[in-house]
Amino acid sequence: MRTAPLGADGAAQIRGRHIYILPTGMGVLLGSVLLLMLLGSLNYQNNLGLFLTFLIGSVAIVAMHHTWFNLLHLRVEARGGPPVFAGAEALFSLTLSEPGIRARPDLCLPGCDDKARIARGGSAQLGVRLAADRRGWRYLKRVEIETRYPLGLFRAWSLAQVQGQVLVYPSPAAHGPEPPLLPALGESQVGDLGVGADDFVGPRTYRPGDSPRHLDWKALARERGLVVKQFGGDQSAQVWLDIATLPAADLETRLGLLCRQVLDAAEAGLSYGLRLPGQTIPLGRGDAHRHRCLEALATFDHG
Repeated sequence: MRTAPLGADGAAQIRGRHIYILPTGMGVLLGSVLLLMLLGSLNYQNNLGLFLTFLIGSVAIVAMHHTWFNLLHLRVEARGGPPVFAGAEALFSLTLSEPGIRARPDLCLPGCDDKARIARGGSAQLGVRLAADRRGWRYLKRVEIETRYPLGLFRAWSLAQVQGQVLVYPSPAAHGPEPPLLPALGESQVGDLGVGADDFVGPRTYRPGDSPRHLDWKALARERGLVVKQFGGDQSAQVWLDIATLPAADLETRLGLLCRQVLDAAEAGLSYGLRLPGQTIPLGRGDAHRHRCLEALATFDHG
């Protein structure tokens, strides 16, 4: 099937040779009824029946042209949405714009209940969801736009080439090994964490005798077991997350464990870095640093 090509501006414009049209079930039923009306009117020489048959047939033909024109010169552009974890759905934003010729009602994607209506010279948004089963980049390269405007007797559709991509993080493991916490250099002569002070420096596993006030109840609710929050003075705990220290032999399993460690370290407010073969991300914190580490895991060994 012919596909509307992607233009230099990143949008595809649907032209006449890119539009396909066929009658819907209702259109086939109407055509059958009109054929029976025509045969009956000719057999009984009923001029009123012939007039009504040709009148309804003319309305159907005009509706077919309106259906076809509803897609003509429509511009289609796709953009990627926010990153997701493997196993979720990648969301793409599809922008339909009208070059100022006519209004475009009843535009949709096949199998989608959401419909877009574009005013003359305006635009509308539609969401496209695709399964993101694997880490890396999830691409949207082609979409199908359809319409049944105005009477639902005909379905016109067109394929348009688009360019959208969404980053897919590795699926985080349910539990990850706890990396050793390293206190910031120069903050303690003995190198401890100053447990009992006011600043949160990281989690650790529960030990008998720990105070219930320091338990991380959110971690328990996520079925991660008993985790104790550690507190220190003005020190900032540092964590190096290294793929070489993980025992799992499978690469995807180790990346899932690293993903869990990155999320845990970010949630705990630690200063953490990431070591991968051929790539080292220095110590840091914050949302941008978290995204940088997860992006490195998502694209690792992806060329």
